[in-house]
Amino acid sequence: MNLAASPSAYATATAANAVRIERLLPGPIERAWSYLTEGELRRQWLAAGEMELAVGAPFELVWRNDELTQPPGHRPEGFNVENRMQSQLTEVDPPRRLSFTWGGGEVTFALEPRGAQVLLTVSHRGISDHANMLRIGAGWHSHLDVLDARLRGTQPEPFWDHWARLRDEYAIRLGQG
Repeated sequence: MNLAASPSAYATATAANAVRIERLLPGPIERAWSYLTEGELRRQWLAAGEMELAVGAPFELVWRNDELTQPPGHRPEGFNVENRMQSQLTEVDPPRRLSFTWGGGEVTFALEPRGAQVLLTVSHRGISDHANMLRIGAGWHSHLDVLDARLRGTQPEPFWDHWARLRDEYAIRLGQG
């Protein structure tokens, strides 16, 4: 399934410093929740890092995007092999809602059962500037495409090549700033 071809697959700006993106994923909701909260499963599509599911609990996200797909594609200049970010849980409502700090902002994952599928909505608020809005929109889009492939048992396209193409598409969709 190529969600990138569908306009609904794209992140949309909900404010000058916020984006929202949705995916309809294979269920059940508990499985999708596990991919959000368990470090080993989250590592397969976003970033590693163990988290205690309690409001106020600190945790670290560790990105190794070269490991998300084989092959990884060409990593763009300015990106490291590994990136780390300290975060803190701000909302935990299993298996429906998870929020945590993200730099100076916050990310919320909302899960809603839809028959045998689950609607995942990612809201990212507090994005520092328009350039980061483009990177983050393309980033969530790329990472969620990998998650979708993992849940469906299919092979995602090379992460970095996909991200770079999406970054250019987001520059057109959201404007250059």
